[in-house]
Amino acid sequence: MTNRSEIIERPSTLHRLLHLRRGPWENLATVLIGLGVVMLMQPFSAMAYAYSFITILAGTVLFAIVSHFPE
Repeated sequence: MTNRSEIIERPSTLHRLLHLRRGPWENLATVLIGLGVVMLMQPFSAMAYAYSFITILAGTVLFAIVSHFPE
């Protein structure tokens, strides 16, 4: 009887990002867009408001690019 346990290795998020798969990159782009919207709507920091548009734009461009990656 062998007492051998199998360890199923699950690829890390960084590993999945580096293999240019659509799912993790789309999630990253969506988070970036959401962060930009929060920065735009918050009333506390003028600097966050100033960088909100470029954050939303970067997330949108990233989403347009990664939507062409394979599944």
